[in-house]
Amino acid sequence: MLELFEKTLMVGMGALSLSQKKGEELLTELKERLNVSEEEGKSLLHRMQAYAEENQKRLADMVQEEVKKAYERAGLVSKEDFAKLQKKVAQLEKQLKASGK
Repeated sequence: MLELFEKTLMVGMGALSLSQKKGEELLTELKERLNVSEEEGKSLLHRMQAYAEENQKRLADMVQEEVKKAYERAGLVSKEDFAKLQKKVAQLEKQLKASGK
């Protein structure tokens, strides 16, 4: 469930990112409407993209942490924790069989 939620979130955030084409359109509009040089426009565009990427990462981290907290409150374990438990049980069963009990 956590993986599905994370993938859905990442797809949604990806849609919010400035694509190359949209970035070029924004740059052209900035040059035309605000009489901004191409270098100034590119600089602004790069800053906006960096800011968007930074915010996406922070949002993803926050969501992941909240999902973990929800799992804990519900008493659920992650897939990784479950796999560790399965491995430990298998080891204990092997030890029991080896000791003859």
